[in-house]
Amino acid sequence: MRTLAIGDIHGGLRGLTQLLERAKVTKDDKLIFLGDYVDGWSESAQVIQYLIELSEKNECVFIKGNHDIWCEKWLQHGTAPPVWLYHGGKGTIESYKDFSKDDKQKHLEFFQTMPMYYIDDHNRLFVHAGFTSMHGVKEEKFEQSFCTDRTLWEMVQTMDKRIKKDADNYPNRLKHYSEIYIGHTPTLRSHSYEPMNKANVWNVDTGAAFTGMLSAIDIDTKEIFQSDTLPKLYPDEDGRN
Repeated sequence: MRTLAIGDIHGGLRGLTQLLERAKVTKDDKLIFLGDYVDGWSESAQVIQYLIELSEKNECVFIKGNHDIWCEKWLQHGTAPPVWLYHGGKGTIESYKDFSKDDKQKHLEFFQTMPMYYIDDHNRLFVHAGFTSMHGVKEEKFEQSFCTDRTLWEMVQTMDKRIKKDADNYPNRLKHYSEIYIGHTPTLRSHSYEPMNKANVWNVDTGAAFTGMLSAIDIDTKEIFQSDTLPKLYPDEDGRN
């Protein structure tokens, strides 16, 4: 059995199905999704429906992202703040036009059951964005950090590679977990179209919302799987570009 960590999908159902096909995913594979399933390409509601059905066949973990929180609030209360509409919410609302009230309720319940982070039996942490507490995620005072923090990724990108894990100046945030898997901050910002590794942190968001691909990584072998770039799969759309 493999365990694959999968980056931000952002409404790109075509990228998701292509990625799973290229990775030759079977029912024996465990899939850990790092959040942000909606907002970007035109099939956000369809992505959620697909994931619900996928979870009936595969063992899946669905981490909650910041875009998912916005969509959850809209499904529950009908609220659509301007910041969400600007960052892809308008397209997500449009994608729900043919979904029934019962469908939307099932999707709401799906969002509501998503954890903010997951720690596996090998002490590997999976979280959408990051965390700020030097004592680890269980001591995090600001839950929104799990969905919005970028300082974790910024820190490891600027770390001196010569610092050993047992050194006094090795960041305490990193000492709690054997590895940390995140999304949220596209690797495109670092001019990379593939998942990036800095210290013990793996960033699997390869910019599928923009001009990048949707990526998955086998967390044991570190084999990488990718879709085509999303603009290629949605040639008549802009995504979040």
